[in-house]
Amino acid sequence: MKQIPFRTSLAILLACGIMAVCSVSVTAQDAAATYKTKCAMCHGPDGKSTATGLKMGAHDFTSAEVQKQTDAQLTESITKGKGKMPSYTGKLKDTEIKDLVAFVRGLGKK
Repeated sequence: MKQIPFRTSLAILLACGIMAVCSVSVTAQDAAATYKTKCAMCHGPDGKSTATGLKMGAHDFTSAEVQKQTDAQLTESITKGKGKMPSYTGKLKDTEIKDLVAFVRGLGKK
């Protein structure tokens, strides 16, 4: 078996790291775009709810009440809907829903 030179191995590792960072950045951008088009009208651009959203019962995503929910609970709320919030089954892919859950988690840290 032929040994790969150290410099080549290092270059490959660096390239993989750069690709991973770029992939995470694209995923975050996609989640932000999905949030903006599907969620922000009620939950607000910062996750703290709009006046209309509050009247409809939209929760403040930055609140401890929402942030203490498990990822499975948040996923279920997005997938099946909750209260006046519509179901996104068939409208969003599982990966988009997973990314939205991560985005909502990020709103709680701001």
